[in-house]
Amino acid sequence: MTINWLLALMLLVMTWCGAFGGYFLKLASGTDLKNDRPALFRRLVIGLLSYGSGAILNIIALRYMPYTVVFPLTSITYIWTFVLSYFLLGEPITKRKVAGIVLIILGAVCLVL
Repeated sequence: MTINWLLALMLLVMTWCGAFGGYFLKLASGTDLKNDRPALFRRLVIGLLSYGSGAILNIIALRYMPYTVVFPLTSITYIWTFVLSYFLLGEPITKRKVAGIVLIILGAVCLVL
């Protein structure tokens, strides 16, 4: 694998970390503090570790790629968030959300071409 493929993979993993971090923090926000502290703690830790891992990967990516590419590509996190919210949280897919995802994809493609 060349360095370009490694950087692309790192950006992809970075965005997954951000989406999973948000997902687990969402789960933590709905946890009953009085009756289920272990689940709350577990969800908070997983969420924070996921966000932290994504931040570290972001810093590494910024070392090798321009800021004007890396930072806007973090918007791919919204695509994973959309997918997670539908499959794991049962949130509805609307035409407006799909249009937003399409625009994010088009913007990301414009950045890397």
